Amino acid sequence: MHAFDWIAEQRIEEAIKRGELDNLPGAGRPLTLDDDALVAPELRMAYRMLRNAGCVPAELEERKEAASLRKLIEAATDEYQRRRAATRLALLEMRLEARGARLAHAGYYAAVATRLRAG
Repeated sequence: MHAFDWIAEQRIEEAIKRGELDNLPGAGRPLTLDDDALVAPELRMAYRMLRNAGCVPAELEERKEAASLRKLIEAATDEYQRRRAATRLALLEMRLEARGARLAHAGYYAAVATRLRAG
């Protein structure tokens, strides 16, 4: 365990002993965790904080919509409805892929620009 983790654990235990964590809102009730399965693990906390602040990234909304469309395609009995959902899903997947590629290139561009400025 890292020193920071150990200090945090000690402070939490002390607060519990002093009763500072008693009677918190929602005490005794299960946590309501949203399904973040479509979000990369390293981004989940940041996305959750943004969502709690009322800012939901477009990528997250699009990933949720894509998951819903996949379920709709599997369950659809109407061929027209299935094709419309598949078309929308293809568009969303292209948009997500392009955004990911753009982010990857943006990071590469920033690294090259920094190196050129330094050299």
